[in-house]
Amino acid sequence: YDVVIVDNLSNSEQTVLDGITAIVGTCPDFVQADCTDASIMDALFSHYTDIVGVIHFAASKAVNESVEKPLLYYRNNIMSLVTVLEAMRKYKVHNIVFSSSCTVYGQPDAEHLPVGEDAPLKKSLSPYGNTKQINEDVIRDEAYANSSLRATILRYFNPIGAHPSSMIGELPNGVPQNLLPFVTQTAIGLRKELKVFGDDYNTPDGSCIRDYIYVVDLAKAHVKAVERMLNQNTDEQVEVFNLGTGCGLSVLEILHTFMRVTGTNVPYQIVGRREGDIEQVWAKADKANNVLGWTADTPIEDVLLSAWNWEKKIRQ
Repeated sequence: YDVVIVDNLSNSEQTVLDGITAIVGTCPDFVQADCTDASIMDALFSHYTDIVGVIHFAASKAVNESVEKPLLYYRNNIMSLVTVLEAMRKYKVHNIVFSSSCTVYGQPDAEHLPVGEDAPLKKSLSPYGNTKQINEDVIRDEAYANSSLRATILRYFNPIGAHPSSMIGELPNGVPQNLLPFVTQTAIGLRKELKVFGDDYNTPDGSCIRDYIYVVDLAKAHVKAVERMLNQNTDEQVEVFNLGTGCGLSVLEILHTFMRVTGTNVPYQIVGRREGDIEQVWAKADKANNVLGWTADTPIEDVLLSAWNWEKKIRQ
């Protein structure tokens, strides 16, 4: 596929294009724009007249930040989707892959772990999670009203890691909101110590458990989703898939595995729980495995090494 990237660069840098070009041999078109701007989205879709599908992940994504800045999250995450869907309807673009999140499940009851797509959605513990629930409803309502729309909702678990080439990776602006870049920045000396938020959860070692998925595996699922919408006739207008490994790992397990595979010490301190955090959740990914033909199968050791190699490269 020929790709057009739209990004407002609020949490990224345009130099990412250089890494993409080095990996794939061609530079995708890039438009610096905010997806909440209806006039710009209209101009974009009128200029690129042969768009066949949209992959939408123009969202702010830090759970704890959303607790502190809820209006930022409601404005950006919801309006960016609504604006893109309006442009898609006007220009008769019928396929969208939407980046959702396992946060829509809240803290699943024990009988729903690992959590499958049919598990009940619970009241979100954060504004971020609530925006994902709302956006899933927006997509379903638009699909009901617009019979030509097909949507694939991908509920991510916890993406981590960098491309194996170390040409592209996670480089958040300011203090990282996610675990692994904070681990790598602490390991390389950029941060004094890592804070582990809580060791008194009802888990084997007391720290939160998540399903950590390699970002490259995650990316491949989007291509599978686009191919399915373009090439296969399915009965459902809106399909939902969990994207995870099916294996839950605790924060302390990730930390100690990182130190073991890299041979690098990471100073850390146990602190109090963080508002909005879920105790434990991991995926039942059978549907994605069987229907999409997709599997997250990269060993966690390789994933952690990819993040460390990326960190070392960008600090040279």
